[in-house]
Amino acid sequence: MPSRYDTRTALVVVDVQNDFAHPDGSLYVHDAETVIDVANREVAAAHEAGALVVTTQDWHPADTPHFAKDGGTWPVHCVKGTWGARLHEALHPGDHQVFKGVGGEDGYSGFSMVHPVTGETSPTGLDDLLRERGIERVVVLGLATDYCVKETALDAVRLGYDTTLVVEGARPVDLEPGDGQRAVDEMAAAGVALG
Repeated sequence: MPSRYDTRTALVVVDVQNDFAHPDGSLYVHDAETVIDVANREVAAAHEAGALVVTTQDWHPADTPHFAKDGGTWPVHCVKGTWGARLHEALHPGDHQVFKGVGGEDGYSGFSMVHPVTGETSPTGLDDLLRERGIERVVVLGLATDYCVKETALDAVRLGYDTTLVVEGARPVDLEPGDGQRAVDEMAAAGVALG
């Protein structure tokens, strides 16, 4: 099977952090541990082909309208500098880290953040990094299928990258049953290749 990676490709490993990927995490995604093995296999293949590997991380302040305690949707998670915000220790690290939600924004996409009150959008720096490296194709996996993985993949397509989702390398939150599959369908309809 030919590699999906080359020097014009970036693997984006989305939010494989303790709060999502470890059973003791505050927002544990069911079956998240299986994503780590897939991610490590893909990181190794990407590095072997000379591709860029980027990890994204939620990196929230302790108080943010993103959290339920402050009027948002989610339990407190991935507060910068805490155990929960760290990448899972079993994950092989990438070449670059991109932090999102650093100012209290909703940081679903690896490419952009949205202020939860004003709706103002700001970049994370990922697009600039990929452009500087001459990247044309993006491969996405991680947590969770129906939120950060989906938004990262959709943004990648909008920004003009040829985008592939590693389906076996993502798991959903499934707040509503079927959310994960609906997210995969939405990505496919937007032009994301399923790999």
